[in-house]
Amino acid sequence: MKNVPPDRRRNGLASGVAVFVALVAVWFGGGSFAGVTVITHGLNGNVDGWVTGLADKIPGYYRFPGTNFTCYEMSFFLSGSTYYLAANRVAGSHPASPGSGEIIVKLDWRDMAAGGDTYNTYQVASAITPALLNTNFIPELGGHALAEFPLHFIGHSRGGSLLSEVSRQLGTNGIWIDHLTTLDPHPLNDPAFTWDWLLYSAVDAPVNTYQNVLFHDNYWQNIGTLVYGKAVAGAYVRKLTNLNGGYADATTGPHSDVHLWYHGTVDLVTPTTDTEASLTATERTNWWAVAESAGAQAGFEYSLIGHGDRTSTDQPVGPGFPMIRDGYNQWWDLGAGVANNRTALATNNGNWPNLIKFNRATTNQVVQGQGMPVKFYYQWARPNTSLATISISLDDDLNPINTNQTLLRQITVPGNGAASISFSTTNLTLSASNAAPGLHAVLAKITGGGFTRYLYAPELVEVVAPRLPPTLDIAKLNATQYRIGVNGAAGQTVVLQSSPDLVNWSALATNTLATNRWDYTHTPATSPNPRYYRGVLP
Repeated sequence: MKNVPPDRRRNGLASGVAVFVALVAVWFGGGSFAGVTVITHGLNGNVDGWVTGLADKIPGYYRFPGTNFTCYEMSFFLSGSTYYLAANRVAGSHPASPGSGEIIVKLDWRDMAAGGDTYNTYQVASAITPALLNTNFIPELGGHALAEFPLHFIGHSRGGSLLSEVSRQLGTNGIWIDHLTTLDPHPLNDPAFTWDWLLYSAVDAPVNTYQNVLFHDNYWQNIGTLVYGKAVAGAYVRKLTNLNGGYADATTGPHSDVHLWYHGTVDLVTPTTDTEASLTATERTNWWAVAESAGAQAGFEYSLIGHGDRTSTDQPVGPGFPMIRDGYNQWWDLGAGVANNRTALATNNGNWPNLIKFNRATTNQVVQGQGMPVKFYYQWARPNTSLATISISLDDDLNPINTNQTLLRQITVPGNGAASISFSTTNLTLSASNAAPGLHAVLAKITGGGFTRYLYAPELVEVVAPRLPPTLDIAKLNATQYRIGVNGAAGQTVVLQSSPDLVNWSALATNTLATNRWDYTHTPATSPNPRYYRGVLP
């Protein structure tokens, strides 16, 4: 199985240029976006039903900002005796359009998934991985590869095996996966499924949580009498024990109900449908634990889009059951402690540098001229003689491939090898020349060895103009009235106060300056005298 250009055709799977992915470009309201979400099916499946149903609902998720989006579908086509992987945009905006920068990929490998005998997931993954790394696979990205952005893989059944293997192969190139979601994973002829050999000859890749995966959540059931999934070590494991309703078939229905359960964490409307089966009020009541709020605090919430707390010690199903942080990478201390909860990569060629986490150290407003501390974790599996550059910018949307970013600072960092994670805190000065007043995203980019990856901080920053104190001038208009001129910056809110003794002050009026001056006429009481005035900022 090789990723072969269309003009060099040979038997097997190949990667050319024709896909059907979904990209979302919209304004942000909080949280971290600008990632690639890949959704795929399992045995004998395709993207025509529930995969499309899920992909279509992500832009409507309540924490997903705006409505503008673009859709691609990754699919194989047969030419002669060779399958080629291809990419085409079929709807929505150009990926450089301002907005969220979110890319949603519907991965269709229906011909390879059929039957369970011809292809295994090792082979299919070996054709998909080069496409994710290829800077020319989707020409609209303007020389950017999908692997440059944070990756969220969602795979059902055999699709869990496929995307776990893709995560491993990307890891051998040095690439970190932000989020792996496995839905009732069922690799054919896995030791957990002792009867598969009676029906299928393909031996799929195992579902593992590799050391280059930041967060892994795994949802599974064994209610089905014929088809079921498995728990995966290193993940936040959520076993589903009540799946009555949904897909009706008693033998295979619960297997499909797992992806319907996950659909219900994206689309919180009741009733809702994934185009193949429906969630009613009954399922909303019975399928989720109380702490999961009928799906609102489960599943998709732990994506970058959902920005749930992946390091939480919460146990949604109750005491004695898994914690959310069980799925967080603890190979290194990245915020959830240290434990051997990952499968080692056999090799890492260190081609790609990675920003693993990037956060503002505070969440307060920043006045122009003040500093904004940020903290980042990175890995580049190269020796310390290799140097990468981290560039930090303000952005007016969450799309790193357009050109509206303002560079704040560049930092040179050394390679740190495959066995290390490095972190650093740096303070960025936001001045009038690089930070206009308003709400901004904070974007970090790491470049090394000719490769680049991007990551937005989940915390936005509100930049405010310096709070210069207003000045007053006073003129007597007549025997009883005074004109008080309040001078300040347009947009400032000023409270005008008076006092008889410079100790006790009372407000006369509050006004937001439309221009740099506000004239106020005051008729003071005849007593006491004298009278003092001041303008203060609330």
